[in-house]
Amino acid sequence: MPNTYKSDIEIAQGAKPEPIGQIAAKLGIGEDYLERYGKYKAKVDYGAIMARDKSSRDGKLILVTAISPTPAGEGKTTTSVGLADGLSRLGHKAVLAIREPSLGPVFGVKGGAAGGGYAQVVPMEDINLHFTGDLHAITCANNLLAALVDNHIAQGNPLKIDGRKIVFRRCLDMNDRQLRNIVDGLGGKVNGAPREDGFDITAASEIMATLCMASDIKDLKRRIGRIIVGYDTDDNPVTASKLKAEGAMTALLKEAIKPNLVQTLEHTPAFVHLGPFANIAHGCNSVVATKLSLKLGDYVVTEAGFGADLGAEKFLDIKCRSAGLNPSAVVVVATIRALKFHGGVAKEDLGKPNLDAVIKGMPNLIRHTNNITQEFGLPCIVAINKFPTDTDAEVALIAAECRKLGVNVALSDVWAKGGEGAAALASAVVELISSQKTAPKLKHPYSLELGLSDKIRAVATRIYKADGVVVSDIAKAQIAKLESMGLGKLPVCIAKTQYSFSDNPSLLGAPTGYNISVKNVKVSAGAGFVVALTGDIMTMPGLPKVPAAEGIDIDDSGRITGLF
Repeated sequence: MPNTYKSDIEIAQGAKPEPIGQIAAKLGIGEDYLERYGKYKAKVDYGAIMARDKSSRDGKLILVTAISPTPAGEGKTTTSVGLADGLSRLGHKAVLAIREPSLGPVFGVKGGAAGGGYAQVVPMEDINLHFTGDLHAITCANNLLAALVDNHIAQGNPLKIDGRKIVFRRCLDMNDRQLRNIVDGLGGKVNGAPREDGFDITAASEIMATLCMASDIKDLKRRIGRIIVGYDTDDNPVTASKLKAEGAMTALLKEAIKPNLVQTLEHTPAFVHLGPFANIAHGCNSVVATKLSLKLGDYVVTEAGFGADLGAEKFLDIKCRSAGLNPSAVVVVATIRALKFHGGVAKEDLGKPNLDAVIKGMPNLIRHTNNITQEFGLPCIVAINKFPTDTDAEVALIAAECRKLGVNVALSDVWAKGGEGAAALASAVVELISSQKTAPKLKHPYSLELGLSDKIRAVATRIYKADGVVVSDIAKAQIAKLESMGLGKLPVCIAKTQYSFSDNPSLLGAPTGYNISVKNVKVSAGAGFVVALTGDIMTMPGLPKVPAAEGIDIDDSGRITGLF
């Protein structure tokens, strides 16, 4: 039995990955389609493969989501990796398609994002650090556009850009609260015009979201061209295309749009590609990676960020609608520890048996599963992600409560056992999909024909179960402006805290009797959605009191420790 007391990085460093060519061969990807980045990772020529396999039947798409996150961690990525390995063990041609980590959380509070224990993607250190340079390319493309805006103003400003109405911000792939709000352009006329500015983290940038939604280079260039950087003195939008920026920006992103192929510890093929945050943007990996995976595999396991009210809702309402995707099943990850937390137990006491707290926390899980089955019309299964402190009585209680509601449930022990620990979950997922007489038809809580306010209200009342929405005067004016610009038919992406169904992180469980407060509304025209900002959501995180960076080190031989 594996030594479960090893750290994630120790387990990953002890693995023996297969050469990336062998992993590619499992999916029918020949050498001509690979661009190698060392022995164990490569970019894939997705366009050539999609053209080659144009008439082939797509595989089944499985979305992995979770209950509302807690400080204890739910293990959504770990479950996704383990499920893909479990499906492979059953003899199925499985592919994993997940997001890339952002350096900010890696060095901040979250740690690595390549799975955990014996359910990881490797090479773990590369994936969590620079990987193939995708996030750096996005940062450069983003900041090129920002530089072109300020240069245009400095060179005479023929487009009459109003310096007070520039909405496009610079970005950096690191948590740095000092850069949230700044004043730049100081030092006299030769150094630009002074103005208020700020940085977003790269994962929250519009370029990240745009790249994730693009279907190919041509589509990416078109999307970049329509990004709104600000408004002129007559209040008309100024786009990237007016600055003639889309060509150079797309050139910077021509490699980044290609999916990255790696493998799990059990040598299941994995595409790890791009990754916007789900509390700010749509929280899914790239459209090209998902579609490529569906062409190459029988079962594709993908994930959406944070809880099902955020990542899954945006995956289904934004990504699936835009890309024409239709999941065959949804896995909702839950842990005994998280249910206790939602039931009122302090973090330090989550390892103690407490059946009453589990019962009190169950409404959070039930609300998420009901949303998947009733609001979106998709088959659902609950994966109980096992922790060593879980008791048999607590596991049995969750299973019984789920079955009372007609929800499928399976125990997952992938952190300790890898694919072997996903045997029950993988079998249950295959059975759930195989039992469908017809493919499930994805439903949406709102029509695109509705106005932006009505779409926001639909998500808030139907998915969050809020009483209503309070829209600030500023947000009302912004909505009216966007609708007058012909952008009212876009889907909405609600930016809110991940810790609660509400916009108040302290309201745990399944809160009722509250309103969602929308403070600001902005358009992500390149990605193709309108963002409604609620609560105190921020697009540039800060480091915690004890950053994870303090525990990361490298020895004289180049071996990294403490990454996770």
